[in-house]
Amino acid sequence: MKAKLTLKLDNEVLERAKAYAERQGCSLSQLVETYLATLSQQVRPSEIQPTGVVAELAGLLAGAKIDETKDDYAEYLSKKYS
Repeated sequence: MKAKLTLKLDNEVLERAKAYAERQGCSLSQLVETYLATLSQQVRPSEIQPTGVVAELAGLLAGAKIDETKDDYAEYLSKKYS
């Protein structure tokens, strides 16, 4: 069940919040609801599941050999600028 809530906010804060919500692809109501739900949970940060872009990127480099990648990139730069 949803309930209506009236808030009084500074105009500048409200405009920035609306712009942020739009960039996130959600409504201001959804943004406030998510924020309040997060605040009211007694959950440790390590238990919070990533959302949005972070969730899309999570695990992207799983299994990548970072040391080799760094060496390969260093070699590329060395060749490029020599």
